[in-house]
Amino acid sequence: MNSNPILPGFNPDPSIVSTPDGYYLVTSSFEYLPGLPVYHSPDLEHWELVGHVATREEQAGIADVPTPGGVWAPTLRYRDGVFYLIVSVFLGGRGCVLFTATDPSGPWSDGTVIGAVDGIDPDLAWDEEGTAYVTFARHPDAIQQVRVDLETGEALEQPRALWPGSGLYSPEGPHLYRSGGWWYLLAAEGGTDRGHAVTVARSRRPDGPFESAPNNPVLTAAGTGSPIQNTGHADLVELPDGGTAMVLLGVRPVGLAKSFSPLGRETFLTEVEWVDGWPHARLPQPGGTPPEELGYDFSNGEGLADPRWISVRRVPGEFASPTSKGLLIRGEGNTLSSRRPSFVAQRQRHLGMEFRAVLDVSGGTGGVAVRNAEDNWFGIEAAGDGASIRVTARAVVAGFDRTWEATVPGGDVELAVIASPPPSDFSAGAVGGDRIRLRVQPADGTTDGVVLAELDGRHWAFETAKAFTGRTAGVFAVHGEVLVRRLSYIGVDEPLQPLDSQAS
Repeated sequence: MNSNPILPGFNPDPSIVSTPDGYYLVTSSFEYLPGLPVYHSPDLEHWELVGHVATREEQAGIADVPTPGGVWAPTLRYRDGVFYLIVSVFLGGRGCVLFTATDPSGPWSDGTVIGAVDGIDPDLAWDEEGTAYVTFARHPDAIQQVRVDLETGEALEQPRALWPGSGLYSPEGPHLYRSGGWWYLLAAEGGTDRGHAVTVARSRRPDGPFESAPNNPVLTAAGTGSPIQNTGHADLVELPDGGTAMVLLGVRPVGLAKSFSPLGRETFLTEVEWVDGWPHARLPQPGGTPPEELGYDFSNGEGLADPRWISVRRVPGEFASPTSKGLLIRGEGNTLSSRRPSFVAQRQRHLGMEFRAVLDVSGGTGGVAVRNAEDNWFGIEAAGDGASIRVTARAVVAGFDRTWEATVPGGDVELAVIASPPPSDFSAGAVGGDRIRLRVQPADGTTDGVVLAELDGRHWAFETAKAFTGRTAGVFAVHGEVLVRRLSYIGVDEPLQPLDSQAS
C-alpha cells in the first residue's frame, strides 16, 4: 500500500472484486464518456486502466442529463465467470441498469434496466439459492432492497425498507456481503463532504433485520487532522491470506487550512481488522502519487489510442479524428459552458501539473481548458488570422466570468496550464488553493512566453465546484477545425520547479 491514492484524480465511489486474474475495480464517471472505467491490478498496488463499461452513449443515456447527473456509484461483482456491473444513471438517464461481461475490458452488454429500483447506489448480491438481491439508497427512506430476476430486470417483490442507517445524515452507498454465517451491510453516511463516514450493520439473513455495529462509524476522517478527508463510500475485498482490504473515496485538501481539494474524490486503499465479528478500518495513509510524464505526438496519425481520453456526454470520436498532421477537433459553436463541448480530456492526477498543447488554429478557434462543470472551468482560447493569433484566457465560476487577452505571432501556438500546490506553512499563499498559471508562447520559441493570468485554485476545487467529479484537463474547439500537433502532461505531487521561471 505504498501508493495512496491507488487511483489518483477524479475516481469516486470505487467498487472492487477479486478474481483468479487479480483485482478489478470500477468508479463513477457521471457525465463523461466512455464511462465506468475498469481498472485491473495483480496486487492492489499497481493499477492499469483496461477498458470502460459504457463505450456508447446509448448504454448510459446521458446525452441530456444535467450536471451532476449521469453515472453514479457502480457495484462490480464476479460470479461463475461472469462480471456484473449495476449502476444508477441519475437525473434523466436510463435509471438502474445491469451490465454483464465475461471479459472486464469489454465489450459489455447493452444493459438491462431494473425498473423497480427508484433510487441511487445499487448493490448486487446473491443468497445460497442464487436469488439476486438489489440493495439501494432512496432518500429520505434510507436503504431499501428488492429481489430481482436479472435475466428480465423484473422485480420479484415490492421494494422494502432494509436499514435506516446508524443515525448519521444520508445513508447511501450500500454493499451486502456474506461472511461467517452473517450478512454484513456496509453503507456510506454523513454526506460526501467532511462528515463522510463508513458504517456497518449485520443480520443472519440478507433481507434483515439488521443491527448496527457498536463501533459505528467504522471509519471516518471527520474532526481529524488526516491529510485525507471525506473518507467514505467503501467496498470490501478478501485477500489471498484470508485478510480483508477496503477501497474507499477521499480527497486531498491542500494548503495551510486544508480546505480545498483540487482533484476531487479519489480512490484509496486501507486495511480492515475483524474484532468480535465486526470490521474495524484504519484511515488510509497517503503514500503519494508517482510522478508522471506523458507526451503525445499526434502528427503520426495515432489519435486517441490511450484509453484515458474522455469527453462530456459523448465519446471523443464524435468530433475528434486522427490525421497525418495532428488530431483534428471539429468545433460546433459550443464553449466549455455548454453541455456538449468539443472537448477531449484526461483526469488531472497530480497536485502539481503542467498541461501543454501545440495547436494549429489557422482553420478554427480552440485551445486548452480544465473543467469541473459547465459553470466551473478555466482555459485559453486561440484564434488565428495568418499573421497573428488572438489569445484569450478565461476563468468561469458560477456568477463570475473574466477574460484576459494577448496577441502573439502567427503559426503554431503553445498553450499551457500550470498548477502548483500551495505551501502548508504560514508563508505567502498558504491559505487558499493551488496556484494556476495560464501561459502562451509561439510554438517555435522565437519569442518569450506570456503569462496571461494567475488564478487561485480554491475557486476550482471540489468544495466549491460541487460537481461530484474533479478536474479534467484537455483540448477543445469552438469554431471550425483545430489541429492538435503535440500534447504533454507532467504531474508531480510537489510544487513544480520550473513554475516561477516561466513568468514573463
